[in-house]
Amino acid sequence: MKSDRSAALLLMGAAILGLVIANSPFGPSFLDFKHSYIGPESIGLSLSVEHWASDLLLATFFLVAGLELKYELRSGILSKPGSAFVPVLAGLGGVVVPALIYVWINWGTDYLNGWPIPTATDIAFALGVLAIFGRGLPKSARVFLLALAIFDDLIAILIIAVFFTADLQAQWLVAAAVIAGLHIVAERTSKLPINYVRVITFLLLWYTVYQSGVHATVAGVILGVIIPAKKTHALVAKIQPWTNTVALPVFAFFAVAIALPTFDGAFSSVFVGIAVALPVGKIVGITLLAILANRLAAKADRLDLEALDFMAISALAGVGFTVSLLMTNLAFVDTQYIVAEGTLAVILGSLISMGIGAWLAQTRGRYYMRKHREEKAKSD
Repeated sequence: MKSDRSAALLLMGAAILGLVIANSPFGPSFLDFKHSYIGPESIGLSLSVEHWASDLLLATFFLVAGLELKYELRSGILSKPGSAFVPVLAGLGGVVVPALIYVWINWGTDYLNGWPIPTATDIAFALGVLAIFGRGLPKSARVFLLALAIFDDLIAILIIAVFFTADLQAQWLVAAAVIAGLHIVAERTSKLPINYVRVITFLLLWYTVYQSGVHATVAGVILGVIIPAKKTHALVAKIQPWTNTVALPVFAFFAVAIALPTFDGAFSSVFVGIAVALPVGKIVGITLLAILANRLAAKADRLDLEALDFMAISALAGVGFTVSLLMTNLAFVDTQYIVAEGTLAVILGSLISMGIGAWLAQTRGRYYMRKHREEKAKSD
């Protein structure tokens, strides 16, 4: 449950299973179940099965992202301007360039609101592929990818909160702020079992944020960043195995479970925009700005990575998957055939990115292992 490799394989397996079932003879019945509503309507929580998976389960994933973000901002690579310079500038390239490619392909259409879809990076999947194929790469490669992905997800969270919020209810946001404030006090003074307090706070924050009109996954980030930095590592170690093996696979299973549309020989500009922007935009944007930033950075803050290493990591960052699937559903919620095309494009773009990244990571890993053997032979 703690293995990056297992998490990536399980996530992909769940997605494939969802797609197969949705297009099997059992598909219509399963899709009816996926769209059926459960939950207490009296308190505004009558949601479809799919929404429970995307709104509640995915909030636990964003809780882990919030905890990792808090640690990196306070004690990790993002805590010092110098050490954060390379991954942050590269992350900006990995957001701006894919978005521009999507906008360029969709200019003049009604689908411009899908521009955030190719900007995301799936932390669990990208790290899993790197763990499988990147043996031999310098340790700084994983640190760079983690910091890059966390920064990308921070931007994705802001995008979700700002661009995908409808009918904002200010009183519920105030309630969420009060709950967050009380939890900060509880972290410092409460004699109650703090993990139970955190669970209660998480559920209350999730409910109030959901009722406010902001996407409920933001609640996970809020709780993550208000927990003291010194406690984040221990919590990530406890929660991440469950998000990797339960929350993310279940979300992927339902998100990818779509009935494949009948194509008339042509895809919409949404499909083309996402499928091109994810691999091309991430590779071009991250690689160029990472190389530039690494040259501009002070000598002590430079990463011991070469251009091809940055290219391998940038390709893995093109595995958008989880957050990109969420954004696809948010952007085109009223146009289901576009959601289907967008979902397929996210899968295709992520697979292309994964293939390029895995091949480059393996090639570069072998290069470093061979280099290490040659240096060792000379020293002997």
